[in-house]
Amino acid sequence: MSSSMENEAVRELQSILVGAGNAVEFLSGLSGLAAAAVSEAAGDEIECAVTLKMSRRPSTAAGSSARAIKLDQMEQALGDGPCILALREMSPVMIDDIARDPRWPSFNQKLAEANVHSSLGVPLEITGDARAALNFFATKPGAFTAEVYGKAVGFAAAARNTLHLSVRINTVQNRAEDLEAALESRTAINLACGVIMGQNRCSQAEAMEILTKVSSNRNRKLRDVAQELVEQLSGSTVQTHFD
Repeated sequence: MSSSMENEAVRELQSILVGAGNAVEFLSGLSGLAAAAVSEAAGDEIECAVTLKMSRRPSTAAGSSARAIKLDQMEQALGDGPCILALREMSPVMIDDIARDPRWPSFNQKLAEANVHSSLGVPLEITGDARAALNFFATKPGAFTAEVYGKAVGFAAAARNTLHLSVRINTVQNRAEDLEAALESRTAINLACGVIMGQNRCSQAEAMEILTKVSSNRNRKLRDVAQELVEQLSGSTVQTHFD
């Protein structure tokens, strides 16, 4: 991929990132853009799915079509294939012709049933524990010529930094949501302890012990028991306010 084409890809990806409400929306846009770019180079329709791995086994994150998502999920279910190998070795892996490639007979059979005859997995290293791969599918054998292969690899290189930013944004959002949930949980527990202290004229430690015992007896989370107690008295849901 030439420098000008790579810059154009980056601009388009950044535009998608700005317009996306979350990482999944961005990855959907990424897979569609990757499929369009590689299809143009191939002169034929190429579908693309995005596989994401973050401190766990790989999973399908998005795709340029429902079929691409289904094909990628099929590979994840089987536990092996070109995309998974590409993620494992962090190097592109291609099936040039499923009829002649002996490495994944079960997966190749599934691809043949779906009228897919060649496939290409291209990895993207995002951070130390987060990786992704573009999983391309073509209906014809030999679809990934040197030019098409180069387009796919070049697009992945252009997408890496933008994808890194998307995952970081999503991680920060998740952490912020987790923190807000934790603070709301602590607020409910503190309020419930205050209620118990007032009703029983006891210390905070004793109130916490009572609340914990109720939680254990009812086999419910401490937070849920506390929220229920406060809501019964106030008639509203406990919320933490941030200035």
